[in-house]
Amino acid sequence: MINLSSPKKGRLILIRVQAWLKIKVALLSGFCRKNCSARLIITTTIGAVFGFFVGVSFPSVSLYRIQNLPSSLGPSIDVAASNSKKFYMVKSSETSRRNISKGVCFVCPYVLEPLYHVFQLLVSSSTVCLEVQHGARFDPLLKLLSTSMLSQIYVPTNPRGAESLPPGIVVPETDLYPRRLWGDPSEDLKKKPKYLATFTVGIDQMKNINKCVKKFSEDFQILLFHYDGRTTEWDRLEWSKNAIHISARKQTKWWYAKRFLHPDIVSAYEYIFIWDEDLGVENFNADRYIKLVKKHGLEISQPGLEPNYALTWQMTKRRVDREVHNFVEIMAPVFSQEAWRCVWYLIQNDLVHGWGLDFALRRCVTPAHEKIGVVDSEWIVHQVLPTLGNQGEPHAGISPRDAVRIRSKIEWAMFQKRIADADLAYIAQLTNAKG
Repeated sequence: MINLSSPKKGRLILIRVQAWLKIKVALLSGFCRKNCSARLIITTTIGAVFGFFVGVSFPSVSLYRIQNLPSSLGPSIDVAASNSKKFYMVKSSETSRRNISKGVCFVCPYVLEPLYHVFQLLVSSSTVCLEVQHGARFDPLLKLLSTSMLSQIYVPTNPRGAESLPPGIVVPETDLYPRRLWGDPSEDLKKKPKYLATFTVGIDQMKNINKCVKKFSEDFQILLFHYDGRTTEWDRLEWSKNAIHISARKQTKWWYAKRFLHPDIVSAYEYIFIWDEDLGVENFNADRYIKLVKKHGLEISQPGLEPNYALTWQMTKRRVDREVHNFVEIMAPVFSQEAWRCVWYLIQNDLVHGWGLDFALRRCVTPAHEKIGVVDSEWIVHQVLPTLGNQGEPHAGISPRDAVRIRSKIEWAMFQKRIADADLAYIAQLTNAKG
């Protein structure tokens, strides 16, 4: 069945193929008869007049979803999206014209040229909507015209680079679920982890990370970022065989996060933990933590920090009289999927230490005082171990650890300036637009 539609007028007209072009009768009954010329003149004239009036009535061209087309239909269909995501523009080309001659061996050669011009007029000036239901008989003429005239897909609403693909085959997001090399893909995963826990690690902290991971249930996918390049030794831990390991020497967790935790890569996980390696977790349980985060509606959170140990900010100190209070720093943050989609864009490519990021997190949730918080009843201890800091190199007579700290402070100042400059530029843009 061929459907004629005009998005502007908001109506869809359905007509049968047999009534749409009477030239089908001539094609199927008298191709190479001696009186083919007389039939050709009559049917071509009818088709041209019909196409003209349809073209006048429906000025735009769109193709409304093509479903379950037979594999023999052809390699591609020429489609481009209109204003509605459900409509796609029909285009044709000189290649399509040549394909007609190659694909129709049972039609008199001199029938092809007028037929081509009639159909060219129809699709260039009217709205032609094709819809084929599963299991329906595919009309030979419709198959011929679709295969010949529709040669290439173009869908601007697809992700950049995928415009030439039909929307139904585009997969814009992925996950970190390990897959088998054999068997039915649908049977690869016995259970899909709902949360992602990442740690930036070195081999010296294997024992501590082992304690940390044991606090996370099977609902968590474990991802280790190795800043020392040593991954093989971790295989002695049973859970490590099911973890994801990414190695790049002397890099920070924010460097890894920017490059390997794009929101479209971790979209399968409700919450993402981005933790340091020197955290004591004796009083922490990940499942209980998630329940509290959901209970209080926190989009950005962290466990409370034991007050008897070193604190970066007093605001993150655990309070024994409550479950939750506000403010999160970058030591052990936990992000909801939606909050991380914003935070990922806030991370700067060249500012690898993330200093100052904690003060900008409020921009990613609204209202910030309700969506950001420290979970006091599930707390951790910052052990303050000289781990990644020792991966630096002496610079201008400064020790590796001091050189790393100086770089961190420089980055903090740079980040603050970039935020301020971006705010001013945005305000100026709004002012100019109103003026």
